[in-house]
Amino acid sequence: MSDLHTINKSPFEKSSFDSCMEHVLEGSAVLLYEDGVYAALKGTAAEGKVKSVQGVKVYALGPDLNARGLQEERVIDGVEIVDYAGFVDLAAKHDKVVAWV
Repeated sequence: MSDLHTINKSPFEKSSFDSCMEHVLEGSAVLLYEDGVYAALKGTAAEGKVKSVQGVKVYALGPDLNARGLQEERVIDGVEIVDYAGFVDLAAKHDKVVAWV
């Protein structure tokens, strides 16, 4: 069973990101959206945590990166950028969605 974990809070303001990364299981996916996209940036404290999870695919919502003026080249290697249709596809692909608020 695979879950889609969604995070919409900045990892620099809330503990949602850290809690999720400590509990996410192999085969699951993490989608960063709204202020959660800050966890997808290279050179931040979150980068090591994103890279350390094994067997977990991490995604960032492109429109939310753009809304915050963040360029795609600043995104951690291996984090896949998706659009709204990709968000829907991820939700449909996984058994359940777990929202970390």
